[in-house]
Amino acid sequence: MNKIVGISLIVSTFLMAETIDLGAITVVGETLTKEVNDIQGKELKSADLADALSRNSASITMIRGSGVANDIILRGQKRDNINVLMDDAKIYGGCPNRMDPAITHINSDNIENVKIIEGPYDVENFGTLSGLVIAETKKPMQEANADVNLGMGSYGYKKAEASAGAGNEYVRFLLSASTEESDQYKDGNGDTFYDQLLKDLGSKTKQGMYSSNDLKAYEKKTFMGKVFINPTENQEIRLGYTLNRSDNVLYPSRSMDADYDDSDIYTLGYSLYDLGTYSKELALEMYYSKVEHPMSTKYRVQSMMMTGKYMTADMKTKMEGAKLKNVVDVNGGELTYGIDMSRRNWDGKSYTTTVSTGAVTGVTDLTTIPDVDTTNKALFAHYEKKIDRFNVQAGIRYDDTVVKANRFVAGKNDENDYNALSANTIITYKATDNVDYFIGFGKASRVPDAKELYHPANSTGMLDQVTNYETDVGFKTHYDGFGVKGKLFYSDLTDYIYYNANALKYVNIDATIYGATLDAYFDITSAWTLNYGMSYLRGQKDEPLVGQTDKDLADIVPLRAMTSVTYHEGNHAVKTEMVASKRWSNYDSDNGEQELAGYAVFNAKYNYKVTKHFDVTVGMDNIFDKTYAVSNTYKDLSLISAVDGDVMLINEPGRYAYINLHYSF
Repeated sequence: MNKIVGISLIVSTFLMAETIDLGAITVVGETLTKEVNDIQGKELKSADLADALSRNSASITMIRGSGVANDIILRGQKRDNINVLMDDAKIYGGCPNRMDPAITHINSDNIENVKIIEGPYDVENFGTLSGLVIAETKKPMQEANADVNLGMGSYGYKKAEASAGAGNEYVRFLLSASTEESDQYKDGNGDTFYDQLLKDLGSKTKQGMYSSNDLKAYEKKTFMGKVFINPTENQEIRLGYTLNRSDNVLYPSRSMDADYDDSDIYTLGYSLYDLGTYSKELALEMYYSKVEHPMSTKYRVQSMMMTGKYMTADMKTKMEGAKLKNVVDVNGGELTYGIDMSRRNWDGKSYTTTVSTGAVTGVTDLTTIPDVDTTNKALFAHYEKKIDRFNVQAGIRYDDTVVKANRFVAGKNDENDYNALSANTIITYKATDNVDYFIGFGKASRVPDAKELYHPANSTGMLDQVTNYETDVGFKTHYDGFGVKGKLFYSDLTDYIYYNANALKYVNIDATIYGATLDAYFDITSAWTLNYGMSYLRGQKDEPLVGQTDKDLADIVPLRAMTSVTYHEGNHAVKTEMVASKRWSNYDSDNGEQELAGYAVFNAKYNYKVTKHFDVTVGMDNIFDKTYAVSNTYKDLSLISAVDGDVMLINEPGRYAYINLHYSF
């Protein structure tokens, strides 16, 4: 199998073809930025944005936690090391164990495009250490429009989604709602979550095992409403509300499951345009979000002393922020400057419930996040100018951040103050009309979060902020029907926040990550297109952690490639693709990771446009029913240990067939 995967990767690398084109989905590159356009999940297993992005960019890998609420790794970085925004609203999840990562609170059905900035090249937003993912949601239009999607798939998957909007030159609105559910999927061995857990634990009566084999994997409902108002030609008011309700989400490799994940996101934007010499756009963006995430052992086999009872950890987080920025032309270039402020509160409690009576006992707030506020104030500026064949961009940001625990934490500082100066520059040289070369230098920092600083189980209350010093170089060629973009990067991470499984604490270390990406596309004929994407990473600690010997850095995904061939003629479109990964041979065994086999998975789909307004998509993923896993088992997450001592892996879905009916006008 390793030889097969190796051949697949080598063939892919020589084919060189990716500006990913999945029907309505395309990825285009602009120096250090990518965009995924019109991503609405019509051909996906769920509305899970992590799944959508990992299928459309070789630089992004999904961290599998459940059937729907999954996380992402971007160039070896995850958690707070990458920034996630919905429009201009910064989002956080409520679970310390990443059951509801920020990205899962964004429904792919509502997204117009996703902008991905790789590296520390963003100064407008708090906490962009090594990457930024901005999900830009659909905007209201003046023309009356509607969109309906009905989907069905293997393992009891059902989905319905609808949106409608209209307006005039003064007021526009958009409403969107969706519902979906799924049973537990089966991997290539035919095993459900229940079966995978049983194999790892070895007994139906062992603590942590599911008490029933017929539990649904999840149920999810969403709503989005937007109103845009233009009182005059040079003014725009933007109001938005997004609701997410996910119920009974199973996380088999973790010791608890989510009773529900509820989030509400409110946004308000106001822009003034063409105000004269000193302002071409003055914009105010405000947002507020709240997340409730109670997780429990309700569906698990309990220990003897907990018979007839189950435990719940009830987590909540709130985020509020505002940004005021001005854009002005200066000396032949464009200057953007402003202020950015935000505050996040993260709190929780735990308790025990008696099943027969529903009585709640043992309520305590001493075992989880101790009501922590993270308050940030910042100034930023960005300037861009074209000079002959050069395009020069430069940015700077100053952050003042306070992380404060509002409940007493014994033996720990209850308040930590951080200051940071971030800066970057990107220079692009247009060698010809078809070839560009670029180089970027960036420095950015991010502060420890409340879990890393104050969680009673794995923190010391004292951590330095991590700083990323990064260099990126690359090229881009674009001809009629052919294009290639290649990039190398080197990231020097000072005081990197890392989990030490021996000490059971987060610590500061120094580390490096470097790698390469290659994207290309080739129009073989007017009807046939060849696409390709490749990503290679390597990461190491400068020194092993105390009490350890392994210098490999966790979450460094091995060589990964994606190749597809698309036929598009008239009302018909057929796509076949291969996603392949090399064996995971460089891993942090001291901190829970393990060797993973390489894989090559083949998918296919067909779209037929029946009428101007109606089309049908059918497809099959993992055609050959391959058993494989994409994410490793770094112990910064609390994961169940199998009977053989290894941390439990979750396999990906086996053969999966789906159909989607789409109507729009």
